[in-house]
Amino acid sequence: MRPFGDLEAVVMQCLWRRGAPATVREVLGELNGSRSLAYTTVMTVMDNLHRKGQLQRQMEGRAWHYTPTRTWSEHSAALLQEVLEEASDRDAVLMHFVADLDQDGVAKLRAAVEAARRADAP
Repeated sequence: MRPFGDLEAVVMQCLWRRGAPATVREVLGELNGSRSLAYTTVMTVMDNLHRKGQLQRQMEGRAWHYTPTRTWSEHSAALLQEVLEEASDRDAVLMHFVADLDQDGVAKLRAAVEAARRADAP
């Protein structure tokens, strides 16, 4: 999976924040508060994200309503998994990751590992 381009990332963040389906016009309205974009630019980006499987869409009336195919957390986890899969030394990558966590992050990671173990237990 390729990371999002700059505008793709902005569109995805907008949709994740909304938490509800949105039309191109609605996304454009939110984005034009911080930058000036053309309708066709946002439409093209959202269509590309749909083709890449990052957005699903449903026709309602005369407009497509777009929603992300995964949550922000699911997307982030997939990116982390991809980094680990591509690493020549997965253990070293994990050790550096853990070493950079603060105490709260370590506690949350420990809790997540324990929850995953309990979920896998017969």
